[in-house]
Amino acid sequence: MAKFHLAQVNISKLLEPIDSPLLADFVAQLDEINALAEQSKGFVWRLKGDNENATALRVFDDEMIIINMSVWETMEDLKEFAFKTAHAMVMKDRNRWFEKPQDASLALWWIPENHIPTASEAKERLMSINKNGSTSFAFTFKHVFLPTID
Repeated sequence: MAKFHLAQVNISKLLEPIDSPLLADFVAQLDEINALAEQSKGFVWRLKGDNENATALRVFDDEMIIINMSVWETMEDLKEFAFKTAHAMVMKDRNRWFEKPQDASLALWWIPENHIPTASEAKERLMSINKNGSTSFAFTFKHVFLPTID
């Protein structure tokens, strides 16, 4: 029987450049939160660049959009990290650093156990949510779909 992991992407549009004083508090917390993710139950992988985080990677045409991607063994593992750790406390302050999203900023989808998602996949999943809402192809925490074999 095939085994699946949960991929997630979230994007945010910065209010100012990443090296601005406004973003200093956010940037100062990145290493700690990323280390927490990597030590969390069910963590599999996360997107990172040369600086050990993904803030320097430009996946979208807009230079102010930053991306975060990760893979988790289960939905429960991702929810535990996202909502019940220091990560949740950092995200309570997100309006200080990021614009309020107009389109989908989060997408979740199931992947085969040993697959590493690409930025192209992530963009496609976000576009799908914007166009179709939550489906088995791409969904949100509010409308979760179970993995299926295609």
